[in-house]
Amino acid sequence: MAQVYPSFPSLPSGLASDEASPDWLNKADNAWELTAATFVGLQSVPGLVILYGCMVKKKWAVNSAFMALYAFAAVLICWVLWGHNMSFGSKMGFVPILGKPNLATSEIFLTSQYIGSKAYYLPTADYVLYQFAFAAITVILLGGSLLGRMNFYAWMIFVPMWLTMSYTVGAYTIWGAKDGFLEKGIIDFSGGYVIHLSSGVAGFTAAYWVGPRHSNDRQHFPPNNIIHMLGGAGFLWLGWTGFNGGSPLAAGLITSLAIINTHLCTATSLFVWLSLDMIFYKKSSVIGAVQGMITGLVCITPAAGIVDTWAAVFMGVLAGSIPWYTMMVLHKKLAFFQRVDDTLGVFHTHAVAGFLGGMCSGIFAKPKLLDMFYGKNSNYGPGFLYGFFDGNLKDGFRQLRYQFLGAVFITVWNTIVTSLICKLISHVVVLRMNEDDLKVGDDAAHGEEAYALWGDGERQQPMTPKLSIFSRLKRTHVTI
Repeated sequence: MAQVYPSFPSLPSGLASDEASPDWLNKADNAWELTAATFVGLQSVPGLVILYGCMVKKKWAVNSAFMALYAFAAVLICWVLWGHNMSFGSKMGFVPILGKPNLATSEIFLTSQYIGSKAYYLPTADYVLYQFAFAAITVILLGGSLLGRMNFYAWMIFVPMWLTMSYTVGAYTIWGAKDGFLEKGIIDFSGGYVIHLSSGVAGFTAAYWVGPRHSNDRQHFPPNNIIHMLGGAGFLWLGWTGFNGGSPLAAGLITSLAIINTHLCTATSLFVWLSLDMIFYKKSSVIGAVQGMITGLVCITPAAGIVDTWAAVFMGVLAGSIPWYTMMVLHKKLAFFQRVDDTLGVFHTHAVAGFLGGMCSGIFAKPKLLDMFYGKNSNYGPGFLYGFFDGNLKDGFRQLRYQFLGAVFITVWNTIVTSLICKLISHVVVLRMNEDDLKVGDDAAHGEEAYALWGDGERQQPMTPKLSIFSRLKRTHVTI
């Protein structure tokens, strides 16, 4: 007798396959990844545009915000023309650190299924957009070290050069998924090394070559709008939902874990930083709280979806205390830090916190979660802690060694290449605005000011002779 199977109703038209929705496309994953990419984009525009524009002295508000906006636009153009394939394409000849430059603009390429280390249920366009948002925010974070003195024309050249010569190398070697020589060993869930360590080191290096702000600005540099600064910080924090939540490229269990770990680590770090400020300085600094928020976000990034929640809390404690110590204590004591004018302390909030998170990934990465994220046959992990308890200390040490070597490579490469870029640009345009323009700020750089109020920096307009009542009426074409 033939087997009789129950009949099921046909799929709703919105879920059925057609030319615009092929069998391999998962609409839920697709929707989430586009949302995550938008979240990451909002971190830069308007997030860092607002944060930078409000965290600096009033006379630098326009310039600082515009540096972020320009970088966002410039990176997108470079990304689709050559940057994406240099980061995630096929190897360029025998060079193990770079992909072959190529366009990422064709319909066939963008609408095909994305295949990285495995096949994902997304169109490649999602991945191009998501990774563009990562590349853009990296350059903008780097710019935080240069606010308040860099010649804008030099910045316009610096952005595409640094993206091409530095960012693509870090992305290819660690995330390339094909031939990157570090890709099979480094745990970097969402960019602790590729984005934050690189931006912190490169920003500090560029700050050395550009030179310091005007002496008055370096001694006294109050934010011009703390309330709006908090609004920009809010975009940054909530946008991190997509920053770490988008890395699995699916709306699955790892995504949910990564998001809650992100916010928990961040809240813990903010609380620890604020507590240290209150203990040692007797004031609850709002700017300090924002710095603690940022270090928490950065620290959890390389580990967000591959550690337990208790580890995320512990990483929050480290993120709120170690960068606080390097910024508030070591920075004031060591001549090394004093020689370089890192405007927003990007070295501490991103390089130190990113390195800390990368090393914690090598300690707390959980084997089960690593298998869920990278696949069961991956070479990652276990974290040193789990290797110790499972009697697999050799592999735990190996992972910790890989994490350290990855940090060394990113640090050395960014130091050398950023220095080279700055030297090359200096032969075309000056890196630093002249002293007279540094006294003025936005008006000298762009001929525009943030607020229509008399304050510090703007050029004094020539006095206009007072007009009689008859002259004023004549100018307005009124007859009496």
